[in-house]
Amino acid sequence: MEKALDMRQIKKVFGSGHTEITALKGIDFSVAPGEFVSIIGPSGSGKSTFLTIAGGLQNPTSGQIFINGHDFTSLSEKKRSKLRFKEIGFILQSSNLIPYLKIQEQFYLVDKVKKEALNKERIEKLLTSLDILDLKDKYPRDLSGGERQRVAIGRALYNDPSLILADEPTASLDTDHAYDVVKLLAKEAHENQKATIMVTHDPRMTQWSDRIFRMEDGLLVPEEAPQGNEEK
Repeated sequence: MEKALDMRQIKKVFGSGHTEITALKGIDFSVAPGEFVSIIGPSGSGKSTFLTIAGGLQNPTSGQIFINGHDFTSLSEKKRSKLRFKEIGFILQSSNLIPYLKIQEQFYLVDKVKKEALNKERIEKLLTSLDILDLKDKYPRDLSGGERQRVAIGRALYNDPSLILADEPTASLDTDHAYDVVKLLAKEAHENQKATIMVTHDPRMTQWSDRIFRMEDGLLVPEEAPQGNEEK
């Protein structure tokens, strides 16, 4: 079965000489379409570094990354950006919304870049599932941090990526909305065959995961996956 993401012997070193720090120590990791994988660990353990390298936002010191069979690490920056936009949905800790666009216009921009017809039905469905449909005509400045994050999650899913990379997507949300967001990510993975990786410091958010890893000393250590995905 072809993997949506296949990382081989990924190493990341920061600094040099006496200041050299090895954040990732030769990691082998893959995720298939339809899988929801969680990575846990304390701040500073390398979780975010791993995720940004997986999505090509920074380069590994050594190793190879394949996205849907394409050798991502060997591509030119132009081809890498094109593949990243088409295949990867990023959900970062900061929402990165465009301040002068209304919430629904954040989605319109995706279609404009892709040169595709606007899908208002999908936009409304996503906004409804994230409990923010009534905010569609507001600007980011009018929203709370948690509301902005839910918009960013919807925008990442709207692009219909094959790979979703979520870096602490529930950090700014209250517990109820956090559970709703993780369940939505799991549903998107399982029902629409999206390969999904979520980095989190909160073990409660991993209960819908198919596999769980702990980032420890620059390596990914498998954790026992939950038995069944109980509803909250």
